[in-house]
Amino acid sequence: MFTFIAGIQPKTRVLDDERRPCPACGKVTLQRQRVDHMLSVFFVPLFPVERGEPFFACPECGAAAGEDGAEQRGAENRRPATCRTCGRRLERDFVYCPGCGKPV
Repeated sequence: MFTFIAGIQPKTRVLDDERRPCPACGKVTLQRQRVDHMLSVFFVPLFPVERGEPFFACPECGAAAGEDGAEQRGAENRRPATCRTCGRRLERDFVYCPGCGKPV
């Protein structure tokens, strides 16, 4: 019997190394990125199935801006990148801080 594991997973690609000022936090960390959906076999991405639209994202505060530089204000962009109470780094989908247990 042979088990075959395949699927499609997102992969974020940085398109250039030029950094710009972030409209949300003011740091010069904004990078041009794109999220591609990749066909994966046994959890190894093989080739892109769908290419995403380019956007600008700040790794420090989690803010995102479109190609025109205008800040996008989605629910996922309003969450802080670090906990306000203990300073631990947070993922965008966290509701509570894993360090101190406080709501994000």
